[in-house]
Amino acid sequence: MASFAYKALDGGGSVVTGELTAGDRGEALRQLGRKGLQPVKLTQDSKGAAPVTKAKKGDSAPAAAAAKKEKNDEPIPEGPVKLKRAEVVLFTEELSDMLAAGLQLEPALRAMENRGELGSLKVVSTKIRTLVRDGNSFSSALRRVSPSFGSLYCSLAAAGEASGALDTILDRQAHYLKTIQALQGKVILALIYPAFLVVAGISVAFVFMTQLIPQLTALIESTPGGKLPAGAKFLMLFTGFISKWWVVIILVIVAGLILFKAWKDNEANQPTWDRQKLQIPLVGRAFMSRFYVQFLETMANLTANGLPLLRSLELTRDATPNLFLQSHLDDMIEQVGDGRSLSRSMNKSGIFSALLIDMVSVGEQTGKIDQALRKASVRFDKELDNSLQRIMALIMPAILLVMALLIGSMAYLMMTAIFQTMQNLGGK
Repeated sequence: MASFAYKALDGGGSVVTGELTAGDRGEALRQLGRKGLQPVKLTQDSKGAAPVTKAKKGDSAPAAAAAKKEKNDEPIPEGPVKLKRAEVVLFTEELSDMLAAGLQLEPALRAMENRGELGSLKVVSTKIRTLVRDGNSFSSALRRVSPSFGSLYCSLAAAGEASGALDTILDRQAHYLKTIQALQGKVILALIYPAFLVVAGISVAFVFMTQLIPQLTALIESTPGGKLPAGAKFLMLFTGFISKWWVVIILVIVAGLILFKAWKDNEANQPTWDRQKLQIPLVGRAFMSRFYVQFLETMANLTANGLPLLRSLELTRDATPNLFLQSHLDDMIEQVGDGRSLSRSMNKSGIFSALLIDMVSVGEQTGKIDQALRKASVRFDKELDNSLQRIMALIMPAILLVMALLIGSMAYLMMTAIFQTMQNLGGK
């Protein structure tokens, strides 16, 4: 049995100090929990057991009330809890701020647990606090409670616990998560307007071919002397085919999309599809810029927190969704493991630009590789913005041009047929 000195808060918020005897740290924390005390500091006394200092008189009632309240809380759902990215960012920011303010880990989690507006984060905070109170590390508790934190996040938390700078690391991780979230938002935002134009154009063309053109053609053919020109006849044949078989066409398109998704989701075909995505004109360059930013941000975050270069590369590879790029990162990991520098392994991989390699090389020579990686990430984030702006500047006029040609051709052929019918009627 060991003696532990503790400093805790009772149910009324008063500070209570004392000592207790327990088999290990986890049992000592459980004893404090049964007494309704919230531990602030718990240290093992190497001199042996000592009598426990009693709490102030009158403090037992609030402590008992707190214990009763905890006992009557709603049951905690079992199983892993899935969180949205925004919830992970909020959890990281809140916990980082509390730790930076001087709170210990368990009281900080208790404060988050009591926050009514945090929603599902209350469950996560409760589960993590329970595991930490029972003697588990914070990083292992994160892995067990929610898969949404990911291996990279948990590894950073472990590094923070080992270095004693958990609040600083969580603050950097919150900044990193917000950067990646903003990066994904930029890509999605860049595709919204073009997608809207495509849907609108296809809808107008569909109404034109299935409703307006057949009615206009029937009117012209019923008029004496009405005759469709060759172009209008071809358009009518095409329109009739669409009008008759549009359900089949939609089913074929949907089936094709399902087959394509099944093909690209097959593990054997994923590297091929990931490689093809990078070769799409304009879009492929944006994908590469996005990879550069995520690679640089992740590496800068990990190396700044004291992780070895090889381990940082392994975690960065795990955080990269593109399997084709993952294979090149595997080669880099092997080369760095053989003693090569990061810049040389990047050069050997063939997927990084010369400018990026030079910036990393300068960081290696100055011994400030994390700062060099962060500066490079800022530079390529601007390049990603430029790539997205170029895509937007080219895609929208191209879509407008295609839609104008399609709908304009239909209108021109129909107007030509109308004018020709009117001329035939006037000649008679």
